[in-house]
Amino acid sequence: MKIEVLFPEYASLYGDNGNIMYLKACLPKATFIQTSMRDEPRFLKEKVNLVYMGAMSEKAQEKIIRKLMPWKEQIRRRIDEGMPFLMTGNAMEVFYDHIQDGNRKIPGLGLIPYHAVRDMDHRFNGLFLGEFRGKPLVGCKTQFTMAYGGDENCCLAKALRGIGINKGSDLEGYRKDHFFGTNLVGPLLVLNPEFTKYLLHIMGADQTRLAFEKEVTQAYECRLKEFEDPKTEV
Repeated sequence: MKIEVLFPEYASLYGDNGNIMYLKACLPKATFIQTSMRDEPRFLKEKVNLVYMGAMSEKAQEKIIRKLMPWKEQIRRRIDEGMPFLMTGNAMEVFYDHIQDGNRKIPGLGLIPYHAVRDMDHRFNGLFLGEFRGKPLVGCKTQFTMAYGGDENCCLAKALRGIGINKGSDLEGYRKDHFFGTNLVGPLLVLNPEFTKYLLHIMGADQTRLAFEKEVTQAYECRLKEFEDPKTEV
């Protein structure tokens, strides 16, 4: 079992590294590959069970796009072959067609049929309650961008409370086969045990029990009750 973490020196804002910490607790015998900006990603040449990248600054995001651009067709093939990817926060935007930042149009890898509009003068912060495969998905958002494009056939989840990829959409994130992208930040896998079980299944770790399963399930149920309460501001 191999999990590759892309550019952790840049892409671990907002507690997103908690996802890898939790996977290490769930999969103590797995190999975790920390790929830095000086390295060529291992998933391009060998099989890994998950490619993960977390949230990053806008400047780092542009560096990472430039880093990955020469391999975009290889990345496309890995996605088409069904290799599991999990992108949290603005990591997903690296794969967009482009990011519009004022008068600047920043090309992305062009592997997701979305584009983002960046507004550094206005940060959106909010809670999210949605539905993924018939189960509630909870999390938090903090972002300078709104995304446009796609449809309900390629979204990761549908918002029940909070916003989707933009304030006028209830469609959250992006999914194609085993590629999962979401704007949710923080320890998503700790917050959503059912989602984590499904991800482990996709990774080929069906028989793996969640670490601290009782505790994370109780916390999830408590948080879900809070997010479902109309009095809770999202």
